[in-house]
Amino acid sequence: MSSSVPHHVAIIMDGNGRWAQSRGLPRVFGHRAGMKAVRAVVETAPRLGIRHLSLYAFSADNWRRPAREVQALMNLLRRYLRQEVDRCVANGVRLSVWGRRDRLPDDIVGQIAAAEARTRSGDRLHLRLLLDYSAREAIARAAALWPHSHPPSREEFARLLAVANGADEPMPEVDLLVRTGGEQRLSDFLLWECAYAELLFVPTMWPDFGPADLEAAVREFQRRERRFGGVPERPRAAAAPPPR
Repeated sequence: MSSSVPHHVAIIMDGNGRWAQSRGLPRVFGHRAGMKAVRAVVETAPRLGIRHLSLYAFSADNWRRPAREVQALMNLLRRYLRQEVDRCVANGVRLSVWGRRDRLPDDIVGQIAAAEARTRSGDRLHLRLLLDYSAREAIARAAALWPHSHPPSREEFARLLAVANGADEPMPEVDLLVRTGGEQRLSDFLLWECAYAELLFVPTMWPDFGPADLEAAVREFQRRERRFGGVPERPRAAAAPPPR
């Protein structure tokens, strides 16, 4: 059992569309409600001792969604970058974006650059938004960047992954991965960084995920025994033999 707080929490924010449809609303209403959940979780994370928070905001495969929904998501992203940067600065939150930028609208790319510059000094929480992101594509791009004939070390490859995702420093390994919405898969999210992450799948739809849910996820993490391929410090007692 661990008494420590997860240093890095990553969340697959799933269930926005289903949340809206269950209420007879268009899917975009779920995405709007999900923005409020993002704010609540970002504000709660530092109070729990979390230093890094990575949110899966838009995957490379999400371009396959209907054009109207994609456009709505881009508009929500514009709104988030416009409205939340001041709050990030005030609360010591550094905002970074990981993923491809060449397929995003030019104005959003400009907003991202401005937000990253304004929040760079934030030291309470490093918030990473994963946009137009695919872990497998990022790994392939990073491998193509390696100029030498010998294989890179893990540390060197982590630096290449940062470059491949438009970042200037490696992402720390994920301690706890949470997926909302009841699905139990990784969906091409941080496959390298989640090598030893504790996985937690919860049925709560993302718009309903709040501070209490994040606190519960941290408590569940603290109940886990993390061995990283080793053995427990205190071996569990052997089961009693069955009676003859």
